[in-house]
Amino acid sequence: MASVTRPKTQKQPALEPTPPLENGDRLTRAEFERRYTAMPELKKAELIEGVVYMPSPVSFRRHGRPHIHVAGWLTTYEAGTPGVLAADNASARLDLDNEPQPDALLMIDPERGGQARISDDDCVEGAPELVVEVASSSVSIDLHKKFHVYRRSGVREYVVWRVGDRRIDWYVLRDGEFIQIDPDEQGHYRSAIFSGLWLDATALVEGDLAKVLDVVRQGLAAPEHQKFLSDLAARSSNLRP
Repeated sequence: MASVTRPKTQKQPALEPTPPLENGDRLTRAEFERRYTAMPELKKAELIEGVVYMPSPVSFRRHGRPHIHVAGWLTTYEAGTPGVLAADNASARLDLDNEPQPDALLMIDPERGGQARISDDDCVEGAPELVVEVASSSVSIDLHKKFHVYRRSGVREYVVWRVGDRRIDWYVLRDGEFIQIDPDEQGHYRSAIFSGLWLDATALVEGDLAKVLDVVRQGLAAPEHQKFLSDLAARSSNLRP
């Protein structure tokens, strides 16, 4: 009886494990995303000018509580403004070297003519109209490297809450530069892009969330906000095929 010759089984090469992200790694955006995806336990990592930044554990008073108050402010505005989208800690692909994860952002819905879009894998692509960073231990990054990245990428308004300094800095993009604006005579900042988005900076810094939300509700009732709503509705109609 003839013997049967079986082909030799080719030994498959072992797959190399995905290296973990490390502070200071210099990576392409694709490699950054590959390593970040392989670390589901990691809550936040950012790619800024091709360098990986991973924050230290988040403190309650200096970051967690301020962060939730900012989120409440933007969520209240979104609730009264169909056609805008608020998000917290969403990665934004700005260019091949930069994928920050802003503490909060507000963007015009792409279907209403917004300048950023949501990718098929559910990330922000392009620059959101407004970005907020709560800067406690990250002031040097938020007001230097991120500042220039957001400006260059076309973020139209950039708000930095310097928690340790008890100060809000609000910048508006004009002619390619971030110009710092001042609050009005009532102490309220008013967004140049999102009509009716008003902020009582003193109330926010002092933790008076009720007053913060009361002021943004005043903005939602203002005539300029009603016009903004009409403009958003018209943009949606114009974009329909």
